[in-house]
Amino acid sequence: MTTLQPSYEPGSFESDLYVKWESQGLFRPQGNGEAYTVLLPPPNVTGTLHMGHAFQHTLMDTLVRYHRMRGYRTLWQMGTDHAGIATEMVVSRNLAIAGQGETRESLGRDSFIDKVWEWKGQSGDTIERQMRRLGASGDWSRSVFTMDPMASDAVIEAFVRLHEKGLIYRGQRLVNWDPVLKTAISDLEVVSEEEDGSLWSIRYDVVDPQAGEPDHVIVATTRPETLLGDTAVMVHPEDERYTGLIGKRVRVPLIGREVPVIADDYVDREFGTGVVKVTPAHDFNDNAVGQRHNLPVINILTDTAHIIDTLDEVPTAYRGLDRFAARKLMVEDLESAGALIETKPHKLQVPRGDRSGQVIEPYLTDQWFVKMDELGRRGLEIVEKGDVRFVPSNWVSTYRHWLENIQDWTISRQLWWGHRIPAWYDEQGRVFVGRNEAEVRQANRLSDSVALRQEADVLETWFSSAMFPFSTQGWPNAELMSERGFDSNLPTSVLVTGFDIIFFWVARMIMMTDELVGQVPFKDVYITGLVRDKDGKKMSKSKGNVLDPLDIIDGISADALVAKRTSGLLKPTDAPKIEKATRKEFPQGIAPHGADALRLTMASLAGPGRDVKFDMGRAEGYKNFCNKLWNATRFVLMNTEGMTVDLSVPHVPETDAERWILSELSRTSTEVAEHFAAYRFDLLAQSVYDFAWTTFCDWFLELTKPALADAQSSAAVSTRKTLLIVLDALLRLLHPLIPFVTEQLWQAVAPRLGLQGSLMTQSYPQATDVSAYAGATADVEWLRAVVSSLRRVRSELNVSPGKQVNLLIGSPSASDTARLAKFDAAIRFLNKIESIRVLAAGTDAPPAAAAVVGDMSLLVPLEGLVDLDAERARLDKELKRISVEITKCESKLASDTFVANAPAAVVEQERQRLVDWRAQFEGLSATRAKL
Repeated sequence: MTTLQPSYEPGSFESDLYVKWESQGLFRPQGNGEAYTVLLPPPNVTGTLHMGHAFQHTLMDTLVRYHRMRGYRTLWQMGTDHAGIATEMVVSRNLAIAGQGETRESLGRDSFIDKVWEWKGQSGDTIERQMRRLGASGDWSRSVFTMDPMASDAVIEAFVRLHEKGLIYRGQRLVNWDPVLKTAISDLEVVSEEEDGSLWSIRYDVVDPQAGEPDHVIVATTRPETLLGDTAVMVHPEDERYTGLIGKRVRVPLIGREVPVIADDYVDREFGTGVVKVTPAHDFNDNAVGQRHNLPVINILTDTAHIIDTLDEVPTAYRGLDRFAARKLMVEDLESAGALIETKPHKLQVPRGDRSGQVIEPYLTDQWFVKMDELGRRGLEIVEKGDVRFVPSNWVSTYRHWLENIQDWTISRQLWWGHRIPAWYDEQGRVFVGRNEAEVRQANRLSDSVALRQEADVLETWFSSAMFPFSTQGWPNAELMSERGFDSNLPTSVLVTGFDIIFFWVARMIMMTDELVGQVPFKDVYITGLVRDKDGKKMSKSKGNVLDPLDIIDGISADALVAKRTSGLLKPTDAPKIEKATRKEFPQGIAPHGADALRLTMASLAGPGRDVKFDMGRAEGYKNFCNKLWNATRFVLMNTEGMTVDLSVPHVPETDAERWILSELSRTSTEVAEHFAAYRFDLLAQSVYDFAWTTFCDWFLELTKPALADAQSSAAVSTRKTLLIVLDALLRLLHPLIPFVTEQLWQAVAPRLGLQGSLMTQSYPQATDVSAYAGATADVEWLRAVVSSLRRVRSELNVSPGKQVNLLIGSPSASDTARLAKFDAAIRFLNKIESIRVLAAGTDAPPAAAAVVGDMSLLVPLEGLVDLDAERARLDKELKRISVEITKCESKLASDTFVANAPAAVVEQERQRLVDWRAQFEGLSATRAKL
């Protein structure tokens, strides 16, 4: 392709380009360079692309494309997570929608899992298709699903080895329990939000009170139903109100159980009455207290959060009731018995399951655990030694805090979809762990006549995800490890992820990879912030402020956007409010912006560890940037028609403008390399944006026009070569950030440089020695200052673009005079100057609009151009602006702190700025005086 369509329309080529890239195998590791590996945090197989994905995937893909162009043997290891709870919910919902009467329970374990695999085959790769639309250049041929045989073998092997080392055990402990899903869930799957509740004050009578002592205490609780499991009441040891009661016993109302009064520093004397009930089986903090004081642990709930019917002390009326129904009845009974002292409104944090939306219960149950004390110590040591580096480094403190307060890890889940725990029980309840039943029988000399049943629970998905750095590389199968490049792909180079899973995933990968493989999983961890809406609010479906990345890329109508935002709401009554806000913000819907504009927006917002306020205005601006790049390329192609550049022959630029742009290209290449090394995607985006928009499009293309005007001159030939060479380099600079438009444009430019293939496989621009161009660079910067000053004057005078004006030069230095001669044609051409005349020393200038460059005055005679009163006002305004800048410089230089602590070069730069501002002020003041 050597021609371009007239306008930039990303939808016309982006998808086609991606298909070509993937079909040509360009995403696979190439060559024999140093390995560079990035592990994709595996998204849920149930999921769809959201803004957080688009943000992180853009950053990962930018790194991958950059290192691929740098010659690294680059692998972006793709994969998806089986998402146990979420997937079971989706398939169960699909069964209900189908209306065939089938349920998870009616199908049974094996048939239900068959249904899950069937669903996964039909729609489980949705997010991978969406990632392709964003431009993710991962090696899809190596993509690993956590339930694939290779990954599953690694998970089972890890479990067995950890169990053999005594690091995995089965025990009874409190867990977060979802009574709807009937499974333990992780802290990350619990969402706590403030809700309206009540605080009940309940009377507990003292057993056999002595004369003069209190005969009761008042206990404040937000969960009165749990008093059925009370095994103590507790006060602070230094609370003088209750010191005499410590060691006494009180009677739990409604059930009559006698429990001790204990003292513990955990009690907040300011909460309620300063007396709290202790229910070790139904509260994490109470459980810790119970362990310290050797209290009995009494469970009162079933796995569906109903009151159990096996505890004799529990009145018959409460048995089998849902926890909240039991609460209501118990509160009524407490009031009737005179034991309810007070009920008052209370704000409380209610934990809910992020999948089911139900209130989560701390629940005592048998689970499988990983011992974390020694693993946590090693995980902390690895990061403290610097074997794994966090960027930004402040996240190390978060990592450290979690590992210093680590608890044993609950890894079992009461689900069917997942890696079934490789443990078998005999009829006596003895447990045997092995890779399969045959191994268990052989290792423990169990004949076939001994009945064994496999553990019904599966491993939580965070367990399999913790193995992902090495399970994706074939571990522990030596043949697969060799085939997949285990030795070169581990440790991976960088992990890009969010701060919210530093403990749940990052820390566990570090600990598991160290323990099982003896390596670190990655060298760097780049921690991103969250993507929020333009007002800084968290995006959520309930708020109706969610943006779909694909809607930004491909566009969506206002009606479709409203329908998407108002469907499936937890509170359908919010729909009108959400519709109104959506139609106000997007009255015409969202226009298609293309993937490149979205990617550049994401990168530009990626400051170090900061949350991202996504603004559609930025995306629109970057779409305009892509359009400007498109038009600039059309300009170059139009002016180099029929030309072919032999890149094997060193190009010697002929004009100062060429030498200047090549110098700027080298400087930008240096900046870009520094920003990539520091993971400063925001500075990277700004650097290439400035070079493309301002340096190349706004200035260099303009500066080439005088040379190109004489098409047959050697300067024109040289300029055309430089145009092609620099445009090629610019497209390569931009490619990691905006791959689609740069590839499309490069395919038009490449034939004129004798290049072929894909831009993706070209080398990334590196800084070159341009010291020989220093003089030309200084000259062109002088020319830019002159042209900019004159353009500002014309603009402020409202002189029409096509009108010719005269220019008078006052007080030029010797270098100014030489540059005026050198750039005479350029100044005339770029500023529509009819004549240029240097004022003789001592000659008074006519009334003129003035600008100052260094010590030289630029004077545009006003006669016939402008109202003199208006020019006086303009000069006054400009003098005021310059006066403010002078004051700023003087304040900085007057600060001992600034002069002492700032780098010497910065201080010197500030002094030079002051000199320049004062020179401008003096020059303009003289002009103003003349008016």
